Amino acid sequence: MAASYGRPIALRSTEPRTLAPPARRTAHVTAVERLGAYHLIRALDSAGPADPQPGQFYMLSTAERWGGGEDERPYLPRAFSHARARVGELSFLLETVGPGTRRLAELRPGDGLELLGPLGVGWRPPVDGTRPLLVGGGIGTAPLLCWQDELGPDAAVVLGFRSAAHAQAATLFAGEPAVATDDGSAGRQALVTDLLREQLDEPATVFACGPPAMLEAVRAICAEAGVPAQLALESGMACGFGACFGCVVPTREGYVRLCVDGPVLAAELLAMPSGGSRPRSPAGDWQVAG
Repeated sequence: MAASYGRPIALRSTEPRTLAPPARRTAHVTAVERLGAYHLIRALDSAGPADPQPGQFYMLSTAERWGGGEDERPYLPRAFSHARARVGELSFLLETVGPGTRRLAELRPGDGLELLGPLGVGWRPPVDGTRPLLVGGGIGTAPLLCWQDELGPDAAVVLGFRSAAHAQAATLFAGEPAVATDDGSAGRQALVTDLLREQLDEPATVFACGPPAMLEAVRAICAEAGVPAQLALESGMACGFGACFGCVVPTREGYVRLCVDGPVLAAELLAMPSGGSRPRSPAGDWQVAG
């Protein structure tokens, strides 16, 4: 049972979850590419499961210079959803926003990448009779990439970014994703939610990951339109397997630990309860700052 501060929520065997080996292990970096504002890290995880589920995540750190030395800040591992998993090789998309992500971006081929995972619950299949519609914002595009790989290249994708430099992440997707940027330097000058509204003229299941305001807007738009949606959320994490309770978030069914019961949750779990206030949406871009 997954503990909650309200009613316990049972883990279901049918959930899209690949269980992680119990110990941290070392993957070997094969490539680090600069992709506009982001870095794409590829690493060979020969000791890990070959079938991580899209939407699951890993706790990452570097094998060297990750803290503990005289001149090093001690870091907690950072939580990242994988962008791709192919023939034992994992890909992670990151933006340098603090000392931890900066250290990860300094990795070079041959270096060791310490990881624990895959963890959590990933994306569930689209509702019968609907088409999948993937909606990403910024670094939140990462877990949608492996989901499109599984769904197929025809899965519709709409993406929002700050600028053309960030929008280079769109080139990782198959087909021609619709792109919006804040400054109009790539795609349309619009919000990704504007693109979402234009795509709801036929039955769809929405899969979204991005910053908090974007996910709350997606939740509200889908609720108004009667469209099922799944949201990949973020909360501060220290362990990744439910021991620290640092990622507990409120839902209509009680409090849940995102690292165990998420990170992907049905949008309706975050909807306003009848006669009460709506649970605070903790949604984020699924990269722990730092």
